[in-house]
Amino acid sequence: MNWIKKIAQVAILTVAISSTGYAQDIDRTQPYEMTKVVSQKLFDRLKLENESIRENPERLKVVVEEELMPYVDYRYSALKVLGKYLKQEKNKDNVREFVEAFRHYLVTSYAQVLTLYSDQSVRFEPKTKLDVTKRNYSVKLDVVDAPRPDIKVEFKLRVNKKTGEWLAFDMVAEGVSLLSSKQSEWGPKIRKEGIPSVTEELAELSSRPIRFEGEAN
Repeated sequence: MNWIKKIAQVAILTVAISSTGYAQDIDRTQPYEMTKVVSQKLFDRLKLENESIRENPERLKVVVEEELMPYVDYRYSALKVLGKYLKQEKNKDNVREFVEAFRHYLVTSYAQVLTLYSDQSVRFEPKTKLDVTKRNYSVKLDVVDAPRPDIKVEFKLRVNKKTGEWLAFDMVAEGVSLLSSKQSEWGPKIRKEGIPSVTEELAELSSRPIRFEGEAN
């Protein structure tokens, strides 16, 4: 993954999801406002725990679990990754295990991405009108990482029709959808080897330790 995608992911992680501790302060029925509030709260936590995180990078998994995962629609994302193979899979346990493995994979992936945080700033594009007849909404922003060029990012949210609350399900960095990229990456293996094979791969990836760039393996 190149630096553009990495920095863009940092921005998405820091602006997209609300934190458990502050959930009562955030109106999750307003996706644009939610992302702006969450941005500052997660930045603040990373700064506050910087020393302990540097000493123990695995701490970032705790941050992800507490600050991000409650507000990520990981099940919807996992099923989107499966795509057409979802209907072809007759064993529902295989699907359930894939969804859980995908969740753990996200925790590890997000935690690793957060090691890249080094006080980058985010500039939101103007708010677009929320159309209550539509289920999806996008928040667009620029990652400011001078002297490099700004990075264009689009964060996609999906509303729960029963609660009216929004959850994150995808991000697009410089025109590249992470969800689509995972479909392309894992689709051929699912077709050839089946869902359980990819589930095992996700479990292996999830078990990898979190490391800061330049650390010895």
